[in-house]
Amino acid sequence: MTTAIPDDLRADVETLWDYHDMHHERRPCDVGIGLGSHDLGVATFTAELFRAEMFPLIVFTGANAPTTIERFPRGEAVHYREQAISLGVPAEAILIEPAATNTGENIELTRRLLTENGIHPSSVMLISRPYQQRRAYATCRKLWPEVDVICASRPLPLDEYVKDIGDADRVINMIVGDTQRITEYAKRGFAIPQDVSPDVEIAFKRLVKAGYTSRLV
Repeated sequence: MTTAIPDDLRADVETLWDYHDMHHERRPCDVGIGLGSHDLGVATFTAELFRAEMFPLIVFTGANAPTTIERFPRGEAVHYREQAISLGVPAEAILIEPAATNTGENIELTRRLLTENGIHPSSVMLISRPYQQRRAYATCRKLWPEVDVICASRPLPLDEYVKDIGDADRVINMIVGDTQRITEYAKRGFAIPQDVSPDVEIAFKRLVKAGYTSRLV
C-alpha cells in the first residue's frame, strides 16, 4: 500500500482530479446532503459547513458498500451522523437516510425522506468525496431537476487527500471508476451528459492501461 501518487501517473491523476471538481462557489442552501462513502471527512466537512450557516438541516445518506462495511458496520449515514454530532451539530438538525447503496438512491431516497417530513427544498448542497462531485451533480440534475444544486468537498490538495485516505491505489482506482461513470451512466439514463475533454479521455485511458481498473463498471 502506497500513500503517494507515483510520479509517472501524477499528471493524469491530477487531470481527472480537477475534472471532477465542479468548482462551485458555495452559498447558503436549504439542505446539506452528505453522501455516504468510505471517507468520514465528508461528515466532518458537512459539520463545518453547517457551523458556517451554509444550511440549517443536514441529511446523511448511505447504507453500505463492500468498501465501507468494515469501517462503518452500522451504515455510512449512521456513522456520519455520529461524527457530525461529535463536532457540535445538534442531533435535531440531522436526518438520516440509511438505505441507499448508490448515488441515484442517495438522491431519490433523500428526496423522499424530505417530502415525508414536509420539507421541499429549492436548493441543496451535495457534500461528497472530491472526485464524486461531477457524478453527484449529473445524477441530481437528472433525478431532481427542479432543485438548485451546489457541490462541495473538503478543499484538500490531491496529495493531502491521498495521505489522509492512506491508500493511493484506492484513490486512483476510485477516480478512474468515477470518470468512466460520467459517460456510462449518462448512456444508461442515470445522469445528465457531461462534457469530457480530450485531455480527460487520454488521462483516463492511460490510467486504465496502467492497471487501475478495479472500479470500472
